[in-house]
Amino acid sequence: MKVIESNIQIKSLPLECGEMLKNVNVRYTVFGDLKSNPSKIIWVCHAFTANSEPVDWWPHVVGEGFIFDPNKTPVVCVNILGSCYGTTGPMSINPDTGKPYLLSFPLITFRDIAEVNQRVKERLEIKKIWILTGGSIGAFQAMEWEYMYPGTAENAILIATTAKSSPWVIAFSQSQRLALLADQSFKQQVVDGGSEGLKAARSIALLSYRGRSSYNLTQQDNSEDLLDGFRAKTYQTYQGEKLVKRFDAYTYYTLLGALDSHNMGRKRGGLEKALGQIKAKTLVVGIDSDILFPVEEQKQLAALIPNATYAEIHSSFCHDGFLIEHEQLTKIIREFLVRKKQNGNT
Repeated sequence: MKVIESNIQIKSLPLECGEMLKNVNVRYTVFGDLKSNPSKIIWVCHAFTANSEPVDWWPHVVGEGFIFDPNKTPVVCVNILGSCYGTTGPMSINPDTGKPYLLSFPLITFRDIAEVNQRVKERLEIKKIWILTGGSIGAFQAMEWEYMYPGTAENAILIATTAKSSPWVIAFSQSQRLALLADQSFKQQVVDGGSEGLKAARSIALLSYRGRSSYNLTQQDNSEDLLDGFRAKTYQTYQGEKLVKRFDAYTYYTLLGALDSHNMGRKRGGLEKALGQIKAKTLVVGIDSDILFPVEEQKQLAALIPNATYAEIHSSFCHDGFLIEHEQLTKIIREFLVRKKQNGNT
């Protein structure tokens, strides 16, 4: 499988908040050969702390022999604006100060992130995307992009997502922000600051990703006599420490702000009017146990997007089911593509 990791430079990027980012670097990865099958390009938009390497974080979905096989259908993924895996974000150097942005990094939205995706698409000279997909905030990007640039994709597959961040989601974000702000090193704005706060924030996020059913399934203790050392306790600590090794607190803080502001209807006349403009044939996938973006929010998407269909994954792993239940997801996607073909679409 051919893999190309590369970057594009954007001299200036106007943001929705009114600020301007200068000298923006964008990291992207192409799996497969775009010229070998230009009419069947898959574009994967990644989730919160992921990167442009979906073969690593979405195994059994993207990769040789799987439904998105780069040897048959080339795959593109861009590291999102504000992240820390090669694209400009809070840890990048501010050209005006010569120092890392950290907390001075401007507010970004998924409209800004979609614009960055568009710039990469143009640079790669891709005329149309066959399947534009993502789970969670990956689908935020896909929705915004298809609205902003109608006809970007022939098909959109939106998984475990929502049209607008709910007060419930924003409350989880604020609890995570409070954890970051409680770490004095975070407020001191040093490059490695906020690690303890990030550890706590991640543990809060996991509760929303995995939920009661997942913890009760995977974190049961073998002994009924324990007074301490519970599996759920050590799991939370382990997951927090694991993220600290590959992420940073300032990036996390920035992306929480983007998550909160997600609203497809903002300044567009509301959700119904905005979603009604999406042209791509759309598959919306919910997860029956998801507590972060419950299935009624995906059903709303399917009802408001023209030519949309809804399918549901059964899982005990809640929101993270889109990363885990690859067999069900593959079956759902295959059935969607077969129906399209039977209806006379490629």
